[in-house]
Amino acid sequence: MTEHTPETAREHPRPLVVAHRGASGYRPEHTEAAYRLALALGAEAIEPDIVATRDGVLVLRHENEISGTTDVADRPEFADRRTTREIDGQRLTGWFTEDFTWAELRTLRARERLPQVRGASARFDDRYPILRLSDLLGMLAEAAPAPSGVPVRLVAEIKHATYFASIGLPLDELLAAELAPWVAEHPGRLIVEAFEQTVLGQLRQRGLPARYVYLLEKAGSPADLVARYGAAALSYAGHLTSAGLDRLRSAGIDGISVDTALLVKAAPKEADRPGSAWSAIGGGLAASDLVARAHATGLEVYTWTLRPENRFLPAPCRIGSTGAAHGDWLKWFTALMRTGLDGVFADHPDLAIEARAAL
Repeated sequence: MTEHTPETAREHPRPLVVAHRGASGYRPEHTEAAYRLALALGAEAIEPDIVATRDGVLVLRHENEISGTTDVADRPEFADRRTTREIDGQRLTGWFTEDFTWAELRTLRARERLPQVRGASARFDDRYPILRLSDLLGMLAEAAPAPSGVPVRLVAEIKHATYFASIGLPLDELLAAELAPWVAEHPGRLIVEAFEQTVLGQLRQRGLPARYVYLLEKAGSPADLVARYGAAALSYAGHLTSAGLDRLRSAGIDGISVDTALLVKAAPKEADRPGSAWSAIGGGLAASDLVARAHATGLEVYTWTLRPENRFLPAPCRIGSTGAAHGDWLKWFTALMRTGLDGVFADHPDLAIEARAAL
């Protein structure tokens, strides 16, 4: 694993544009159509979310609860699979991938997760089946380099590893078995990320060659640490202190990936005051010092998710009052990129590439 250096940064255009669940702003996420469109639009990496079926097949869904992203609720043959589970401290009712075999799941069809915001994408509901990780690996193996000249990377996000391990589906074991042959044929193209550091460490111990990125929320604590330490678990915020960043790098983590709000937001009153982590950057926005602090420890920094709709923009970047309408996404995207990020996750990869060109 390499240190964060100027040479490392030149391995790809900065920031790397990662298609978040494919071109999920245009097609239902995690479908073949979304992934192929992302490649056509110039994405330099593809990010799938990975969960497991009852028979240990790795499938690509935002969550293991799939009522919001498939037609499962309309399928009478699966009505008896509806149940309630506690996943990482959250009580959920619906249909879960671990209650289905792959043969059953492959009969379902994908739906737009945000139909009120992305009505154009919802027109493609029920057209595309669920995919396995192996299906995406095949697409990437055949994919031409991105227009920027770099081979398209895989950014594999592991979902709910502690929970899946508790029900006898160890995602580290399943992932290592599936990804190792692909990485051997396509070296340097794998990034693995998770909100749980434990599974990243397990995959490193299994010798999977990858760059390891730790996902961090704005609030709360990682599920693996809560399972181990309860209320004493180190919070996400604790990982983002300078000492916390040093610990991550010492543990073999190559990068962090954080919510955009931890990097740029509507300028708070304390911006530019002595001791404040926030500096005004114009246009009603302020940037934090997180990227600089992380880079100083040798960590790369990614952010999620760049979206153009008003609903997802800070107030200074909104245009009009309709949440689904596009606001001043160029102002927002470029403000984030100017923090010095190594990569951005975008639902519309073409817009992120356009913003990068405007820097």
